[in-house]
Amino acid sequence: MKRRAPLRHVRLWQAALLAAVFLFWYLMTQPGLVPPFMFDNDRQAAFFFGEPLRVLGRIWAWFVRDADIYRHLAVTLVETLLAFGAGSLLGLALGLWLALAPMASAILEPYIKAANSMPRIILAPIFAVWFGLGIGSKVALGITLVFFIVFFNVYQGVREVSPVVLANARMLGAGPRQLLRHVYLPSATSWVFSSLHTSVGLAFVGAVVGEYLGSSQGVGYLILQAEGTFDIDTVMAGILVLTAFALLLDAAVGRIERRLMKWQPRAGETEKL
Repeated sequence: MKRRAPLRHVRLWQAALLAAVFLFWYLMTQPGLVPPFMFDNDRQAAFFFGEPLRVLGRIWAWFVRDADIYRHLAVTLVETLLAFGAGSLLGLALGLWLALAPMASAILEPYIKAANSMPRIILAPIFAVWFGLGIGSKVALGITLVFFIVFFNVYQGVREVSPVVLANARMLGAGPRQLLRHVYLPSATSWVFSSLHTSVGLAFVGAVVGEYLGSSQGVGYLILQAEGTFDIDTVMAGILVLTAFALLLDAAVGRIERRLMKWQPRAGETEKL
């Protein structure tokens, strides 16, 4: 019988790997420990990569000592959640419709592929003109990044429904609504959640890039201000904060996935002799 590693052991190894990364980062930014051929002087490594203790100190000041990041973090999280929610719903709705409407799919397919091939980050200045420098332009950019990921996964998931299952359901008298509820949606669910895990990070990208181009608040705005003064410690602190919250959102999506897909066996449960 093939056994999975205990969860506590996995967590320990993950924590050890994270500690090793920070230790390596710390050693490489200390004077006298950097190989002389890599930088002109001992302080250049710290200038380019920041010092982990100062980065952690900056995070501590943001959340505890000064407590001045909450307003900026709330703005970025609102932008991210709105973009993630709206983009996911639009992708789900359009993906289902086109997967079940072959004629509409054939007509719109080249246009959807053309829109997907466009580097959508370049739309950020256009959205700033259309929707202003507030939340609207950041949400619009995030929607364009999330939408196509969800759309193509839903579209593919519905189209890959087993013809045998469809035929059996129709023989039992299932109508269009029953087919949608009991056949098409369950088939696409795993594809949807796979796309949502990817979309969380893209929603953050849309929010932060929008804040870069024009904003007076948000974590992206803090990072931009720090870059202007070559404060690499604050830049790295902002990156770590955004990464941590992206992981929290991804964990929330995973929790919802486990609740809605209890019927699906987990990896390793069926691998028994």
